[in-house]
Amino acid sequence: MEPAPPAVRPDTTWPAAFPTRLSGDVARVLEAVPPDRYPANQSFTVDVRGELLAVPERFNADEPGPAALRALAPSGRLVLHCLYTRHGDGHVRQRHVEQIVTSDEPCVVPFVVRLVGEYVLEIVEAIGRGLPDLATPDSPQRRLYGEFIASNPAFVARTERRVVSYWSCYHRRRHPSFDTYPGGILLATLRACAEEQTGRRWPHHTPLTRSSRAN
Repeated sequence: MEPAPPAVRPDTTWPAAFPTRLSGDVARVLEAVPPDRYPANQSFTVDVRGELLAVPERFNADEPGPAALRALAPSGRLVLHCLYTRHGDGHVRQRHVEQIVTSDEPCVVPFVVRLVGEYVLEIVEAIGRGLPDLATPDSPQRRLYGEFIASNPAFVARTERRVVSYWSCYHRRRHPSFDTYPGGILLATLRACAEEQTGRRWPHHTPLTRSSRAN
């Protein structure tokens, strides 16, 4: 059996995943978390209000204890929760996304949207519960997500394709129509956010829904 790779600090990759104004919080969080046993070698790039962020696809460090979490400022705890939404364990991802999904901090949005494109249905459902105002016209939540979607069309298109792929592979028996699948519902709402933000129809890469066929 080959030995496990040595644990490494995530300091070299994670600072690029957050806006520079949060660099102090990121540094304090990285001091508080254990080393990452299997550091990610891939990332996704997004535009958050004009700043390009590169978010690692995975993070596999153990979670820090309650005392370490309490020692962080609220902004630091937000960074930590974002970081652990990229954990390799789906239960960990769900616990932490539930802590940030209601936040109005713009840098949270890519972490939430990325999870819409994952296969764990419970995570997708948790996101839907945490964004109750996403479908409310001109709500702050709708504007926040609409702005992000409008700025990141390629990232959103990849997310849509992931949602369709996982629905078809794992969830089609329970949700025969993409219209009723929680991920499909979220994508339709996110497109509506972008349309409200931009004033134009937004392209989509999902099966046509009943409403789409009607139009």
